[in-house]
Amino acid sequence: MNVTIVDYKSGNISSVINSFKEVAKDKVTIEVTSDLNKIKSSDKVVLPGQGSFKSCVDALNKIKGLTDTLNEFAITNKKPLLGICVGLQMFADVGYEETETKGLGWISGKVSKIDNQNGIFKLPHIGWNQINIVKDSKIFKDIENNSHMYFVHSYEFVPNDKKVISATTDYSSNIVCSVEKENIFGTQFHPEKSDKIGLKIISNFINL
Repeated sequence: MNVTIVDYKSGNISSVINSFKEVAKDKVTIEVTSDLNKIKSSDKVVLPGQGSFKSCVDALNKIKGLTDTLNEFAITNKKPLLGICVGLQMFADVGYEETETKGLGWISGKVSKIDNQNGIFKLPHIGWNQINIVKDSKIFKDIENNSHMYFVHSYEFVPNDKKVISATTDYSSNIVCSVEKENIFGTQFHPEKSDKIGLKIISNFINL
């Protein structure tokens, strides 16, 4: 089996790569590539994202055919895909960071700035926060509710269909921090920076 981490130059993804390799050991091949054929033939795909919504969407669109290939992988062929941080946010129809930018449209909704309640809550939201698991998600197998995960973000994904939400975190309001829709999974937090519990989430995804 092989898992492909999509490298579309969206900031530093070395911690994602290292964590997946640590979990996979020698049992699973971890590839880091933007090669369309390799992505198409992989068993699972990880879509990381670091930076602004617009910069990540622009970087994705710069690689000819990459968006179509990801659509084919996740939507047509329904193979497992995990989006991390902005990788999750790009599932939305539209994002409002920097300027209005069209997302992948996989999970209907929008990405908007966290309401910091006139400066009461600092942005970006950086650090460890508890997650509230609200539905039985495959990537939360053997993960205790109220576990702490590591966050770095100023924008939140607001899906139209609340049924896709698998976990929330309390920061200014109830922020969506994980989604699951059929074969598509996403975390707003960084599992690769969330210690052993984060590695367990990565392991759950690899073992789907």
